[in-house]
Amino acid sequence: MPTVTVQQGPRDVALKRELVRRITDAFVDAYAIPAETVTVWIEEYAAESWGAAGSLTADK
Repeated sequence: MPTVTVQQGPRDVALKRELVRRITDAFVDAYAIPAETVTVWIEEYAAESWGAAGSLTADK
């Protein structure tokens, strides 16, 4: 049973639905497994709670 965790900034629920569908489809196609066995977790972080290249995302 594959479990995928996506860490990202907040997104619209419609975008998250599409992302979960596409990730699930990728595992179904690649591993020939039932969609019901794929779990996708989305962890969202505010822009002031993460950074890259030495700066907070909120400061960009």
